[in-house]
Amino acid sequence: MAIPDSNDLGARLERIEAIDQIRQLAAKYAIALDVRDIDAMVGLYVEDVKATKEARGRQALKQVLTTVLRGFTTSVHHVGNHVIEFKDRENAEGIVYSRCEQEIEDRWIVTYLHYLDAYRKVNDRWFFRRRLVCQLYAVDMAERPAGPNKIRWPGEPAQEGNWHSSYPSWNAFWSDPRYGATPVAPAADHDQFISTLRRGAPLPKSLVL
Repeated sequence: MAIPDSNDLGARLERIEAIDQIRQLAAKYAIALDVRDIDAMVGLYVEDVKATKEARGRQALKQVLTTVLRGFTTSVHHVGNHVIEFKDRENAEGIVYSRCEQEIEDRWIVTYLHYLDAYRKVNDRWFFRRRLVCQLYAVDMAERPAGPNKIRWPGEPAQEGNWHSSYPSWNAFWSDPRYGATPVAPAADHDQFISTLRRGAPLPKSLVL
């Protein structure tokens, strides 16, 4: 059963506490990443976290993170919009916006992305179960991310991001010239806003840490 939004005071307090813990996860992740405290980062994940296609666990995740985070030096990650919804008392999902700035050799790269998160409660604490990234752009600070192929990492071919691919509404909006005249769909049920947005779209394939 999902954490109810009702007149039951205990249930309401449980929900508020869960939301606060989960929001703290996103903020702690950003800070730990920027100060390169990898142990603190992996401690935010469930113990059996999927680190690669073949490996699970925090030790495997630490190795992956160490490799990834040595790809750039100084960084700063700022957490923005955060929507959280509960599947039951031990599982939740979320969307988290993030603006990231990273120093790569002599360049300063600005990226904007959002995470598709899954959370799990273990022994009264909430942890990340999964983080998947949807990128809008990645460009040098001196460059504007206008036009196609907004992902422009140094030394790599420019490509389109996957910011919109998890949301069918994007293509529906642009492909239908009479979109504004179509009937309004029913409002999403409680704790169903994210799943309604996604409409069964597949998750991004890449695991982002």
